[in-house]
This record gives sequence, C-alpha cells and structure tokens, in this order.
Amino acid sequence: MSASDDQADVERVLAGDSAAFEGIVRRWQGPLVNLAYRFCRDRGRAEDMAQEAFLRAYRRLAGWRRDAAFSTWLFALATNLYRTELQRMPARTVPLEDAAEPHSDSSADETLAAEARDVAIRRAVLGLPGKYRDALVLFYFHHMDVAAAAQSLGLPEGTVKARLHRAREILRSKLPRLAALPWKKAR
Repeated sequence: MSASDDQADVERVLAGDSAAFEGIVRRWQGPLVNLAYRFCRDRGRAEDMAQEAFLRAYRRLAGWRRDAAFSTWLFALATNLYRTELQRMPARTVPLEDAAEPHSDSSADETLAAEARDVAIRRAVLGLPGKYRDALVLFYFHHMDVAAAAQSLGLPEGTVKARLHRAREILRSKLPRLAALPWKKAR
C-alpha cells in the first residue's frame, strides 16, 4: 500500500474519474473490514460497516486536507462511523463478570487452552465500556500507535494513553492471568 497510489487515486477521483476509487477500495477493503470486525465481532456486519465507510469516504474525499496520510484520514472516518453505528445498534456484549477465565489443565491440549484464553480475552474486551474498548481495539488489535489511535478517535494522545491504562487495569482485575502477560506499553 503506497501513499502515492492513494494520492494519485484521490486526485483522479476529484478530477471526475470515479472509477479510480476502485483502487482505494481494493487497497483498503481488508483493513477496514478487519477494523470493523474488531468493533462488532460479526463478519457480515463488519462488511456492511466497511462499505458504508467507503461510501462516506467517497462523498467526503474533497475534505481530505492532506495534512495527514490518506490512510489516517480514512481510518479516522471509519472509526467514527463504526463507533456511531455501534451506539445506534449496540452489539451483544458480555459483562466482564461473565467472561470466565480459561482453566489450565496440564493434560489439556495447549492449543485448546490458547483458544479458550483468546475467547475469554475477546469477551472481556467486548465487555469494556466503549471508550476503553475503542482505544484498546485500535492500539492492540489493529496495531495503531497512540498518535494514530488518537487521531482516529478524535482525542488527545494523553487521553488515549489514559484509556489504555485504565482498560488494562480493568482487564487485569477481571482476568487475573492477564496480569502475567507482557503488555505493549503506549508511548
């Protein structure tokens, strides 16, 4: 994925070649669907949300000020849309209290234990309050740095760092075995 390809396609679309938007969709469809999936955990809904994000991006393409990478603008637009969509139609969540920590049995297959741990973590993350969940999803699951996550969420970097810290504290208290995991620190 190249910033120059994005720039060229945007210029072509703004000059009247609407077919050039196909290049943008081809490059960013997977990442936007994956981001939506991290928010809603439903593949069909994620695809619909990504499609809506592309439609909104197409309509607002002239609003990209070029003071940031196109991808940053696109992800900020998509993140805001996804958050609004989830507020409008809340996804089924699991209270943190109901997110059972996986039990480790020395005779159990390590793969099953890892899968159980992943399910417990996913449930716990989905049970977080939205403001903490959004920051955590962007930072850990979508591998955005703090600056990109802050821009996507429309928040100061310090606020994102604080929300990441609080989310980790909540998860550690609900899933004690997570305390032993090496957390990537927000810088």
